[in-house]
Amino acid sequence: MTSPDDDHSSSAPREPEPPEEPQYADRVFRSSGGIVGGVLLLALGAWLGGDALVRGEGRTPWLALAGLLCLVPVVVAFTLRPAVFAGADRLRVRNPFRTITLPWSCVEGVRAGYSSEVLAGGATYQLWAIPVSLRQRKRAARQQSRAAAEDPFGRTSAHTRGGDVELRAPADQIIDDLRELAEDNASREAAQGEPEVRWAFEVLAPAVAGAVLLAVLFLVG
Repeated sequence: MTSPDDDHSSSAPREPEPPEEPQYADRVFRSSGGIVGGVLLLALGAWLGGDALVRGEGRTPWLALAGLLCLVPVVVAFTLRPAVFAGADRLRVRNPFRTITLPWSCVEGVRAGYSSEVLAGGATYQLWAIPVSLRQRKRAARQQSRAAAEDPFGRTSAHTRGGDVELRAPADQIIDDLRELAEDNASREAAQGEPEVRWAFEVLAPAVAGAVLLAVLFLVG
């Protein structure tokens, strides 16, 4: 037998749960030139190294193996590995030998001079995946001058950030986007924290092992 209080408590309306924040996929930035160069270098290394391994005599196969073990990770580190992941909560920078995770609250600035950099926690980290091209900047400056001469009152879409044409160098445009993300998301609860730096031992270990093996082979003679 239930009491009136029990009936009242069971029929009381529940408070609505707060809506969950939408989850957004990270934006990924890479250097297309670096990827193409890395693939070509790896193909060349595989051709030369494979030929030395198969047809070489004496110490040649061992030298080829040690050279590949040392050089392949380095090529991958500087060409294929660099990437920048920008999400709602943090910026993750994957450089050749380190991965830096930066919650937006600790990002103090993002800039592009002769190289792209992010300032956080009193330190400066380079963005290897966003190389600065002075040639692209000069081309963008010429396009801006030409557009200004053709339309001095700025009535065309090329003069507006949200228009159809953005007369900006790609690296500078990406830096502007990252700066805007930092400003918009720094106050988010999930974007609080301190910088975290992790060394890429999966790259360093085989490169060091290959270098040591090369040194031993040369010393032994």
